[in-house]
Amino acid sequence: MNIPELFGVNVFNDKEMKKRLSKEIYESLYSTIEQHKDLDIKIANEVASAMKDWAIEHGATHYTHWFQPLTGLTAEKHDSFLSPQPDGTVIMDFSGKELIKGESDASSFPSGGVRATFEARGYTAWDPTSYAFIKDESLCIPTVFCSYTGEMLDKKTPLLKSIELISRESLRIVRLFGDNETKRIIPTVGAEQEYFLVDKKLYDKRKDLIFTGRTLFGANAPKGQELEDHYFGVLKPRVKAFMKELDEELWKIGVYAKTEHNEVAPSQHELAPVYCTTNTATDHNQITMEMMKKVALRHGMVCLLHEKPFNGVNGSGKHNNWSLGTDTGINLFKPGKNPYENKQFLIFLAAVLRAVDEHQDLLRYSVASPGNDHRLGGNEAPPAIVSVYLGGEIEEIVKCIIEGVEYDGVKVDKIRTGVNILPDFKMDTADRNRTSPFAFTGNKFEFRMPGSSMSISTTNVILNTMTADVLREFSDRLEKCRDFTAEVNNILKETFTAHSRIIFSGNNYSKEWIEEAKRRGLLNLKSTVDVLPYLVSQKNVKFFERNKIFTEKELHARCEIVYENYIKTLNIEANTMLDMAKRDILPAVLKYSGKLAQSLVSKQKIGIDISDDPARISLDRISRLSKNLSTAIDVLDNDMTQCPGTKDIVKLACYFNSTIIPDMDAVRENADKLETIVDSSDWPFPVYSDLMFNI
Repeated sequence: MNIPELFGVNVFNDKEMKKRLSKEIYESLYSTIEQHKDLDIKIANEVASAMKDWAIEHGATHYTHWFQPLTGLTAEKHDSFLSPQPDGTVIMDFSGKELIKGESDASSFPSGGVRATFEARGYTAWDPTSYAFIKDESLCIPTVFCSYTGEMLDKKTPLLKSIELISRESLRIVRLFGDNETKRIIPTVGAEQEYFLVDKKLYDKRKDLIFTGRTLFGANAPKGQELEDHYFGVLKPRVKAFMKELDEELWKIGVYAKTEHNEVAPSQHELAPVYCTTNTATDHNQITMEMMKKVALRHGMVCLLHEKPFNGVNGSGKHNNWSLGTDTGINLFKPGKNPYENKQFLIFLAAVLRAVDEHQDLLRYSVASPGNDHRLGGNEAPPAIVSVYLGGEIEEIVKCIIEGVEYDGVKVDKIRTGVNILPDFKMDTADRNRTSPFAFTGNKFEFRMPGSSMSISTTNVILNTMTADVLREFSDRLEKCRDFTAEVNNILKETFTAHSRIIFSGNNYSKEWIEEAKRRGLLNLKSTVDVLPYLVSQKNVKFFERNKIFTEKELHARCEIVYENYIKTLNIEANTMLDMAKRDILPAVLKYSGKLAQSLVSKQKIGIDISDDPARISLDRISRLSKNLSTAIDVLDNDMTQCPGTKDIVKLACYFNSTIIPDMDAVRENADKLETIVDSSDWPFPVYSDLMFNI
C-alpha cells in the first residue's frame, strides 16, 4: 500500500484545484477566502464544474451539503447530478448556485425555539475553507446551516466566527512584538478519540446498548483494568484488522490518522490524529466517529462512543490539543530555550490563564452532557473542576514574575540508563500531569474534559473566544502605553497574580483537591443541570455579544437544546431500564428461584435436611434482593409517571437529575447483585465478562 498516493484520494484538495481550475479562478478563490469576501458566481460556477467532473471520475453520482446541526452529529441530503434534457436524455450537471447554497427543513432539527414547526425554511451555505470529499459515492460539501431569519442552527458557523476572532486579536499582539510578516493566526487542534469495541452478536442482545449506547445494568467482571495489562498492550488480530481498515478509510478522506493503541480498560482503544487547523480538525473528528462505527460493523463489532458504557472501568473522552500558530510557521505557545525572556509567549500564556479562570463555567458547559456527567469525576477522568497545569519550569517562571524576582533557570539533567550500550538523553524540563483537565504540554494545551461522543466544535469556540477576549484588552493597553516593555511586565504580573488560583500541579483525582478547589473559590459543577444556568447569565450573554459569536437569542436557544437533550436522554434510559428490569431480569430471577425451590422440595421429599443447604441460603438472598428490586422498580415507575407536567424544561431537567437518576441507581444496585447469584445460563443478556473480553 502506497500511503502517500492513497492519502486524500477522495478529497477535492488544493492539489486537485490547482490542476482543474484556471490560474485566474484559483487565485481569485483563495483571495476570496483570505480576505473573507463574498464569493463571485463566476468563481463558483467554475469550481462547481471542476468539482463535479472530479467527483464523477471517482464514482460519485450524488452531491450533498454536509453540515453539523445542533444534534452534535452530521446531516446530509443527497441530490444526483442528473439533469433532464428536452430530448428525453440526461446530462450530469452541477452549478455554482447549487454549490453555494442548499435548502433544508430547519424546523426538523433542534433550534431551541428559534424556528416554529410550521416555519420550515433553512439554508446550507458552502464553507470554502474546508475541502469537499467523497463518501459513499456522494460528493460531500462542508457547509454552515442557518434559519430563514439568519440565526445559526449549527456548530460550524460559531467556530468559523471564533477562528476569525482569535486570528484578528492575536495578530494585534504579534504586530506589537515586531512581526510584520504574519497575515493570519491559525488555531490548531489534534483531537484524540477514545472508544470501545464489542462483539455485534452480544451487542444485539443488550437493549440498553442498542437504545442508550451504555449498559444500564452490569456487575463488575472478575477482572477489570486493575492489572494495567491492556494499556498499550498487543493488539488482538480482530482489533488490528479493524484499525488497519479504519486508517485506510480515513486516509482516503484526508484525515491525518496517526497513532492507535489499546487504552486502559478492557476493549477500550484510542486513535490520535496529527494536529491541523481547527475547522478541519472538527470536520475530521466528525468523520472519524462516523467511520469508526461503519468499519466496526464490517468486522462484526460495534463501536461504542458513549462516555461511560461500562460501570467500574474507565470511560472514554477525547483530548483536545489546542494551539495557536502563525501562517509563517511559528507556534505562539512554544516557550523557546529561554521562556522567561520570551515575553510574547508569556503574554499569550497569561491570556489563556486568565481566560480559563474567568470562564471556568463556559469550559465546563462546552463538555456538558448526560454521558459525560457519568465520566467526569470518575477515577480516570478530570473532575468537574477546571484547573491548569503548567509544568515545573513554566510554573516557576510564573511564580518569579508574581514575586518580582529573577528566574535562575532549570537545570536539565540527563536520563542515565546504567546500560553502557544505551545512550543517555536529556530530560524534559517538566513532567506531564495526566490528571489535569487543562494541561500545558510544551507547545499546546491539552483539554481532557470533552466526552468521546461530543463534537469538539463548542469546546474550541470557547477556547478561541475567551482567549481572544483577553488578548483584545491586552492589545488595547499595549497600543496606548508609553513604555511597551514596562507595560508588558505590568500585564504579566497583574494577570499571573490575579489568576494563580487556577494553577494546580497535584493529583486532580484526589478528595483533597476538591476541598482545596473550594477554598480557592473554583467552581465544581458536577452535572449538566448545574452548568446550564451559567451559560445564559448576563455576564456570558455580554461576553458572547461583545465578541459577536452568539446573540442572546441564539445563546438561550442552545441552552434550551441541551436541557431538552438531557431530559430526552434520561427519559429513554429510564424507560429502557424499566423494560429490561420488568421483562427480562425479574422473569429470569423468578425462573432461577423456581429451580432452587424445586431442588429443595426434592431433597425434603427424600429426607435431606435443608436448613443449612446452600440452595436455601441462595434462595433467601435472592428473595430479599428480588423484593428490593421490585420495590425500586415500582418507585422508578411511579416517579416517571409523576414527572412534572410542565413546559418548564429547567424544572423537568432538575427533576430527572434529583429524582430519576437516584431511582435508576437503586434499580441497578439490586439487579447487579442478583446478576452475581443467578446462574449464568438463566441471566437474560451478556454480562461484562462477555462484552469486554470476547473480541
